[in-house]
Amino acid sequence: MKKISKKTSKQKKISADDIADLADQGKNISKFFSNSGSMKNPIQRVNVDFTVSMLKELDKVANELNISRQAVIKTYLRQALDQHHIAKSKAG
Repeated sequence: MKKISKKTSKQKKISADDIADLADQGKNISKFFSNSGSMKNPIQRVNVDFTVSMLKELDKVANELNISRQAVIKTYLRQALDQHHIAKSKAG
C-alpha cells in the first residue's frame, strides 16, 4: 500500500474573512489570488419615475421575456447606449 504524503493531500480552504485578517496583520496574501477574474463596477442605486402606461409596457415585455422589470430596463437602456455610441462613432 502506497503512503500519501502530506504535500499531495488537499489544502484547507481559507475564507475571505481569514484572508482579510491576514491582510490587516500586514501579511502577504497574494498567493490567494489568481488574477484570472475581472473587477466589477460598483452599483449605484437611482430612482426613476415612469408613467403608469410605461410601467405596464415594461411589465408586458418582462412577462413575455420571463425576466424582471428591472432586467428589461437595464437591457433596453444598455442597447440604447450602445446604439448611441455606435451612431456617434460613425458620425465623427
